[in-house]
Amino acid sequence: MRVKSLEISGFKSFAKKSVFDFGAAITSIVGPNGSGKSNVAEALRFVLGEQSLKSMRGKRTEDLIFNGSKSAERQNRAKVTIIFDNRDRTFPVDFDEVAIAREIHRDASSEYFLNGSSVRLKDVIELLSAVHIGASGHHIISQGEADRILNSSPKDRRAMIEDALGLKVYHWRIAESEKKLVKTEENMRQSESLRREIAPHIKFLKKQVEKVEQARSLRDELTGLYDEYLKREEAYLKHTREAQKIERETLEGELHTTNEELERAEALRGARHTESTEANELLRVRGELGNIRRERDELARKIGRLEGMIEMEERRLNAPVESQDKMISARESESMAQELFTELGYAESSEDYLYIKGVVSRTRTRIGQFLEHLRGDAGVSARSEEARHAIDGLKGEREALVVAQRDLEVKSMQLEAQARELEKALEAKRAETSDAERASFELRSKKQELTLRLSMLRDHAENFAREEVAFREELREGGILVGRTILDYVNFPLDVEQALTESRAEQEARRKKIERTKIRLEDIMGGGSGEEIMREYEEAVARDEFLAKELQDLEASAESLRALMRELEETLNGQFKEGISKINKQFSEFFALMFGGGTASLQVSYEKKRKRSDTDIAEGPDETEGEESEEGIEVSIALPHKKIRGLQMLSGGERALTSIALLFAVSQVNPPPFLVLDETDAALDEANSRKYGDMIENLAKYSQLVVITHNRETMSRAGIIYGVTMGSDAISKLLSIKFDEAAQLAK
Repeated sequence: MRVKSLEISGFKSFAKKSVFDFGAAITSIVGPNGSGKSNVAEALRFVLGEQSLKSMRGKRTEDLIFNGSKSAERQNRAKVTIIFDNRDRTFPVDFDEVAIAREIHRDASSEYFLNGSSVRLKDVIELLSAVHIGASGHHIISQGEADRILNSSPKDRRAMIEDALGLKVYHWRIAESEKKLVKTEENMRQSESLRREIAPHIKFLKKQVEKVEQARSLRDELTGLYDEYLKREEAYLKHTREAQKIERETLEGELHTTNEELERAEALRGARHTESTEANELLRVRGELGNIRRERDELARKIGRLEGMIEMEERRLNAPVESQDKMISARESESMAQELFTELGYAESSEDYLYIKGVVSRTRTRIGQFLEHLRGDAGVSARSEEARHAIDGLKGEREALVVAQRDLEVKSMQLEAQARELEKALEAKRAETSDAERASFELRSKKQELTLRLSMLRDHAENFAREEVAFREELREGGILVGRTILDYVNFPLDVEQALTESRAEQEARRKKIERTKIRLEDIMGGGSGEEIMREYEEAVARDEFLAKELQDLEASAESLRALMRELEETLNGQFKEGISKINKQFSEFFALMFGGGTASLQVSYEKKRKRSDTDIAEGPDETEGEESEEGIEVSIALPHKKIRGLQMLSGGERALTSIALLFAVSQVNPPPFLVLDETDAALDEANSRKYGDMIENLAKYSQLVVITHNRETMSRAGIIYGVTMGSDAISKLLSIKFDEAAQLAK
């Protein structure tokens, strides 16, 4: 692989498109100071992806774009394209030519192209790393940088040597592995943190799941109870429904037949109305006879009382009167009061006006006599007269009552004769209709019984309807608690005949057991199904298992990264030591060639540096700091005929020769596809310039060389010379000489 050409447009002083064809092993670029020669090396850095503006002698992106002059307008973009010959497929792309282009604009935007297709900077770097070249590699040595390898610290010198040996990729891989390891460890911490966060929730959910599982066990038990209960209840309801239907139809049929028979029996009792009239007449006569008898008895009692009163009045009239004694004994007073009380009681219960009037008259007379008796003999004669009148009145009342009593006796005998006649007639009628009456009575009794049974059957039907509603409600509640599996009760094995013979108390006991189980289930689940808790628990456990698996994978990945880093470190150290050995061999040869003898070598050094650990920082500033060992590269030289052992004792020319010998030695160990030398021979005298020329001719066998120089000896070794000039317009222009073509033309 080699560089075919470099195209520059708008970059720094190359305002116009300029093309460099690198058709020779050594291409020399010459020109006066300030003409823009070094811009060619910087253009190469630029197109290979250099990001440091300082290394390209700029501060801003605009500094890399042609800024114009008095006679030329400024450019708004800069573009550099490098074309590689890839027929040997050194680049891992299927193209004979690989063109890498970079374009920038004044707004600081940057674009990269690979064979005309837009790509990323990372893609360019990865492509170039395959052939060990890059923007800041050892293959581009700018003016003043030749001595940098000697002036650098041992650590920086080691980095430069590793870059030259192509070991930078290992550092990059180690750095990438470290980043991945840090990211992996961070992910591990996050996973562990997430597991710690969800652990209490999983613990809580586990307790809930235990309740759910207990509820499921109860639900299964409830399902079994429901299966038997519902199957038995369904069989009972079906049997009862059919039995009630048959019984209702039977009773209705019997009632209909009884009504028809009753109508026929009533038709046979045609004389029933007449019998009823005579019976009513008999009842009336007997009632009237009873009234007359009661009235007759009442008259007899009244007559008896009147006779008693007459006798008492007569005894009182004939009794002697004591004129001197005005005192009334208590017995006499009690006797009079008792008589008045009895007489007035009879009057109160009687409905006879004359009798009541007589009682009132006698009571008044008796009280008058009592008062006269209290007043003395003056009213004796008057009282006797009144007593005689009272006796006469009582006798008149008695005679009237006796007459009325005789009339009632006559009327009573008449009514008794009439009642006997009616009884004889009614008995004859009853004898005629006894059979029809008996049949009618029996049918009415049967009708009443059937009606009562139908009424009871309707009551039973209402209770049965409530049982059916309760059955449907149980089905609904069971469906809510145990799901659609409640319908599986239809498949429950049951001996229906045996089930119908058991008492309802046993079925009621099953229902109560179901109710207790339902209450326990509702207490555990609070009315929920638990599916959401199970789903949440399963998700949480799955999340925890995923995190655990992820943590395990991350731990394996971290260990794999650590193993990879150890392997890369071992490979890096092994190849570095091997590379140092090869460099030392070439370095010694080039050094002896440049100085006519002497020795030079690179040696690995270890520098101990103070490093404070986290513990030291926590303990305070006065605590002992830690130490770490840092590897570097020291340059050891011995000049011929001089006792100079250190780099600090070398002159400027000697330092230049030493740095050139070291750079060329490094290039020989891992030859890059091309090597750019920007005035690295500026400090050499004529004799050393020849040695320098011999060295670059030797290097040209392994790498394509682009040499920017003022040295004629160096120019004489080039196959192509590009002259760079600059006029008053401040634009760099190219002139080219191809010595191989010129020699052929001269011949």
